[in-house]
Amino acid sequence: MANLKDIKRKIGSVKNTQKTTRAMKLVSTAKLRRAEQVAKRSKDFEDAINATLSEIATIIKKYKVGGIKGRYFEEPEALGVVDIIFITADKGLCGGFNYHTIKTVKALIAEYEAKGAKVRLRAIGKKGIEYFNFQGRKLEDAVVGLSSSPNYKAAAEFIQKSLSDYLDGKVDKVILIHNGYKNMITQEMKMIDLLPIDTSRFSEKEVPSVMELEPDESEKVLDSLLNKYIEFNMYYALIDSLAAEHSARMQAMDAATNNAKEMVRTLTISYNKARQESITTELVEIISGMEAMK
Repeated sequence: MANLKDIKRKIGSVKNTQKTTRAMKLVSTAKLRRAEQVAKRSKDFEDAINATLSEIATIIKKYKVGGIKGRYFEEPEALGVVDIIFITADKGLCGGFNYHTIKTVKALIAEYEAKGAKVRLRAIGKKGIEYFNFQGRKLEDAVVGLSSSPNYKAAAEFIQKSLSDYLDGKVDKVILIHNGYKNMITQEMKMIDLLPIDTSRFSEKEVPSVMELEPDESEKVLDSLLNKYIEFNMYYALIDSLAAEHSARMQAMDAATNNAKEMVRTLTISYNKARQESITTELVEIISGMEAMK
């Protein structure tokens, strides 16, 4: 027969866990709303910078047949070194959020190494760093705290290391991977080829423009703008990842709360059955004793 005290203690423990997971869900929901607002404002800026790049691409094409050229757009003849930048959370309890990112990174490493390329990892987020350190994989760069608190200046400093290596010819390709926010219940894995930049991302249609750009200065202006474009992509990925993290944690804590509720129900049924068995046993013993006294 089950021990009533043990079952009652388990019920109390699960109820306490339920209170914690419910509180964590509420916190994640509040943080998600703030992250959503920041992501929306950042998306507006992304649309604006893409429109500006499209406009400049159109203007430059008037002066240079074949469209825009330069180190930012050069496809390598062969892949020697590939930088993979990935973002994970600094904390757990967010379902498969970190696992899916790490799994994608591992698959990409295998893919490029099979092609004979050397893969360098640049990690943001404690969970991803801990995993690859445990696996004995060298990390070219590792930052903790940035994924949980995105900062444009810190993001720009981080990506500049890969950008400098790329412009100097030390790296042939730079890829950014993170788990992004789609809606409150869905996250999606995002893989962006940061460098070289795919010019198809910018339309080169003839559009009315008030912009005037001197041919001799066009490359300087474009390089400056592209530098900001790369920095912003890094920053936006951090914001997008944080919103997705809060969304994943909110769902995970909601599921944990529901599981705790179901466990309390199951344990309560077990407790009632055990208590009923105990009372029945006591009654049988009393009746048997009375019968024996007759």
